[in-house]
Amino acid sequence: MRLRSQFATFAAALLSLIPVAAIAQSARVNAPAPAFSATDSHEKSHSLDQYRGKYVVLEWHNQGCPFTRKHYESGNMQNLQKEWTGKGVVWLTVISSAPGHEGYVTPGQENDYLAKMHAAPTAALLDPEGKIGRLYNAKTTPDMFIIDPQGKLIYTGAIDNRPTTDTGDIQGADNYISDALTAAMAGKPVAMPYTRAYGCSVKYRD
Repeated sequence: MRLRSQFATFAAALLSLIPVAAIAQSARVNAPAPAFSATDSHEKSHSLDQYRGKYVVLEWHNQGCPFTRKHYESGNMQNLQKEWTGKGVVWLTVISSAPGHEGYVTPGQENDYLAKMHAAPTAALLDPEGKIGRLYNAKTTPDMFIIDPQGKLIYTGAIDNRPTTDTGDIQGADNYISDALTAAMAGKPVAMPYTRAYGCSVKYRD
């Protein structure tokens, strides 16, 4: 009994060191999505709160990652962006690479890339401090999240079920983003609300 009591005291002490906000705001499926604000590549401010009432897709991005290149050089990511923003979905590309790390870009570099790739996100958010990335525990590029109009996280994970860098694998792949948005917008539950993301590790500040 004494050992159990000592363990309980130790566990309680550890929990007391974790900020309540950090516990409450961890990204979990079927829970409120963590609030954030950021500046995009055109120096315009965005916050999750301003998009309440809309579906929001978060797409973690790294220009140098071969898994990211697979979906952009094939046009797959751009097609998804255009399809779903055309249906009223807000699509936010998020770049959490830190300065000096692969994937870090200046606003001008990102705008040049968006134009070159004919990409069509609602905005490209620059997150060099990794604040949004860590808030959502984004691990890979790409890593995908979907938030419903009530602000609840309804999907997190991979873009599809083909975890390769081969563009030939896109055709015939089960696209989890389209699956989740189609179901949710039809008032149906998301069949697979969580999958394992694949890609390059997010290049956070050390």
